[in-house]
Amino acid sequence: MIFSRKAFLTIASVLLTVAPLVKTTAGLNRSPNMTNTERPTRSIVRAEHGMVATSQPLASQVGLDILKRGGNAVDAAIAMAAMLNVTEPMMTGIGGDAFMMVYWSKTGELKGLNASGRAPRSLNLEYFKKRGITEMPIEGMESITVPGAFDGWVTLLEKYGSMKLPDLLAPAIEYADNGFPVMEKAASDWEPEAPKLKKTAAAANNYLIDGRAPRAGEIFRQKNLANTFRVLARGGRDAFYKGEIAHAIADYCAKHGGFITLDDLAAQRSEWIDPISTTYRGYTVYEIPPNGQGLTALIALNILEGIDLAALKSKPAQYEHELIEAMKLAFADRNRYIADPAFSKIPVKQLLSRKYADARRALIDPDKAIQSPLPGVIEMNNGDTTYFTVIDKDRNAVSFINSLFEAFGSGIVAGGTGIVLQDRGAGFSLDPNHPNRLEPGKRPFHTIIPAMVFKDGKLFMSFGVMGGAMQPQGHVQVLSNLFDLGMGLQQAIDAPRFRYVGGNRVLIEDEMLESVIKQLIRKGHARADHTNESFGGGQAIMIDPASGTLMGGSDPRKDGLALGY
Repeated sequence: MIFSRKAFLTIASVLLTVAPLVKTTAGLNRSPNMTNTERPTRSIVRAEHGMVATSQPLASQVGLDILKRGGNAVDAAIAMAAMLNVTEPMMTGIGGDAFMMVYWSKTGELKGLNASGRAPRSLNLEYFKKRGITEMPIEGMESITVPGAFDGWVTLLEKYGSMKLPDLLAPAIEYADNGFPVMEKAASDWEPEAPKLKKTAAAANNYLIDGRAPRAGEIFRQKNLANTFRVLARGGRDAFYKGEIAHAIADYCAKHGGFITLDDLAAQRSEWIDPISTTYRGYTVYEIPPNGQGLTALIALNILEGIDLAALKSKPAQYEHELIEAMKLAFADRNRYIADPAFSKIPVKQLLSRKYADARRALIDPDKAIQSPLPGVIEMNNGDTTYFTVIDKDRNAVSFINSLFEAFGSGIVAGGTGIVLQDRGAGFSLDPNHPNRLEPGKRPFHTIIPAMVFKDGKLFMSFGVMGGAMQPQGHVQVLSNLFDLGMGLQQAIDAPRFRYVGGNRVLIEDEMLESVIKQLIRKGHARADHTNESFGGGQAIMIDPASGTLMGGSDPRKDGLALGY
């Protein structure tokens, strides 16, 4: 074997000796009065040559090993994506979708890759109408769309990679075969999904142990997934979309009342796209355009750009109120306008105009929460996830997110392949008048969004925050923590978050100061129960403008860490 399991099971001791973030980049201290208790925080991770940041330690070590062997950022990203499929199977995998953003330092090129799959051609609105179903199911065969992730991996590797696919899949194959110790937070995410997995024999056989989820520290093996990765290592894209794996997926769906066919799989292609952007406090923030929800974060940032949030540093309740209200308005636009641009005209330019942001900002009352936000009016003119990032020695960067949507996706595992099939179809609307309505061959509204930040034309940070609808909210809160409150990178990730969930309802982490929460409630915000909700998991790598070295931060809400060399 090229890779040593024993080496990967030892966490790098560099984490014990890293230095804090320099004041020239961002301050060290949190905003006063923001938290009930200071969440224990690790130091920023610093390295000179290359760095990775993921939600799982073994995946981080695999990516770092690729960089140290001379692989570039894309090579490391593919290896980590495969490894996360093994170690966080409830969150991610080749049965899901992916979006990537790539910065290539030699040419200065910044490109996005949309590797999201499409609805099966045999499924349409009439099917649901006849059955009296008014909302898309969140599990089962009707929720499955074509997996786009693996095509994205191969497409990315062919354009920018320097290593061969078999070498990059080797670590994932070894750990799937021989097993890995399940991490604490992964185990806590796995356990509630046991009833879902028990509904089908294939799901239970592949991802439960004697009818239960694996416990923290227990060695979990995935022989079927290992065999699937071996097939893909030999056969590449065609093996998944036309060959052995395609037949296995299509046959399983056909035998169990599903809709995905060989023709659906063979037609899958990723799309190179240009990221969309806005400026915030002198930084340029890039997101993937629709059918992803990155536009939501940019709309909110435009609204907040006209508010002096730094002046609210000593008024944390007012600060949080302004952010929540901006997110409400951005979500109203998200829910109205974002869809597959191949099927609907999306008014991206209008939604990102400063004039539009001014009009939306004017709706914010500093003393009262909006109860039911409405989308803005645009003239149309006829018309649970894993995030990780890597920057290599040449300062090429990849911002990468790969997801099954809900935990264990549709709950359907394609027989003996070990592939969990996503439930991205749940993102469609069954309203025939909505731009995001279900149509054969259409890509659904998507929550997963990678991001990058530039300063004066130079790469400053690659980052993301996983967690469904939390993602644009996480992007905005981390960026505001950095650029408005002056936090350091790790502190900006650690700081307590809110999660807007609709109407005037908002989830608030318990770490936020009780007096702040009470003031928000007095303004009309309804605090919702967050027992089963996620506040996301952020990963980020920043380039220190003073020294050019790398700084990594990883969210304590997940199991992962940043590593560099």
